[in-house]
Amino acid sequence: MRTDKRIVIAMAELLRSQGYAATGIQQLAEAAGAPTGSIYHHFKGGKRAVAAAALRHTGAAYIQLLPLLLDPHEDLATGVEAAFAQAAEDLENTGWANMCPVGTVTGEIADAEPELRAVADEVIASWIDEGSQYLVHRGLSPSDARAAVYALLGALEGAFILARGQRSTEPLLAAGHAIATYVAALPVTTPASPSDLGVGREAGLDQAPT
Repeated sequence: MRTDKRIVIAMAELLRSQGYAATGIQQLAEAAGAPTGSIYHHFKGGKRAVAAAALRHTGAAYIQLLPLLLDPHEDLATGVEAAFAQAAEDLENTGWANMCPVGTVTGEIADAEPELRAVADEVIASWIDEGSQYLVHRGLSPSDARAAVYALLGALEGAFILARGQRSTEPLLAAGHAIATYVAALPVTTPASPSDLGVGREAGLDQAPT
C-alpha cells in the first residue's frame, strides 16, 4: 500500500477513535508506520490536509453501505430497518466504538476549523446526492428520496451517540423502526429490481469499504 494511502487510513481510524484535536502528527506517523517527514511530503497542509483526505476517504467508503445493505431487500422499508439492526449489532460487537468519524469530527470542528467543516459539508452533500439517486431508483420521487436520506442519516448519527452513551442497541433499533415506518408511508412507483440498480455500481460503489 502506498505511503499516502496508509497515512489517510491511519488518520481515519484515529479520527474515528479519538477525534481531531486529540490526534497529533507523531501519533499519526506511528499509526501509519511512516516517518513524520513523509506526512508533510504527501500532505503540504499537514494535519488539517490529512484529516480532509481522511474525511473524504471515509465518506466515499460509507456511502457504499447503502446499496450493500438495502439491495438484498425488495421492500425498501424492511431493508432500512434491517440496516439499522445491523448497525446496532456491529456497534455492540465492537465494544461501542465510534461508527462514524465524519459525524463525530463534524460536531467537534464545525466552529473551530472552517476548512474542515467545508470538507464535511462536501462529504455530507455527496451522501445526500448519491443516497437520493439510489432511492429514486428504488421507486421514490426525487423530493421524497432526498428527504428520506436526510431523515435516515440524521436518525442514524443521533442514534449512534445515544447508543454509545447508554451502551445499548435500543436507540438504533428504535430509530430504525421509526425511519422504516416513515419510508413505508412514502408513495413508491414501480422500482427497479436490486439486480438492475445501476446507482453506486457505476460510481464504483459495488465493493465493501476497507
